[in-house]
Amino acid sequence: MEAKKIATAGSLESSDALVTISPAAGPGVEYKIDSIVMKQYGRRIKSVTEEVVSASGLSGAMVRVQDRGALECTLRARLETAIGRAAST
Repeated sequence: MEAKKIATAGSLESSDALVTISPAAGPGVEYKIDSIVMKQYGRRIKSVTEEVVSASGLSGAMVRVQDRGALECTLRARLETAIGRAAST
């Protein structure tokens, strides 16, 4: 599945995450992750992000996560929604 357009899901409200997916020049996936809890949960946020993207089969994309303390289930939902929107025509 390839990213065909820019898509977002979520918000920058407290306890949420804003996920933005945009097409990239190459076939790989690039990640940019910012979080207010990066010191405590940065590795887990990155791991969950990579897991969801990998499971979706997304390629040729830039994935940006701006986390504001979202629970893992919220982050997964935001990622899945943004991926679906970016891959649809």
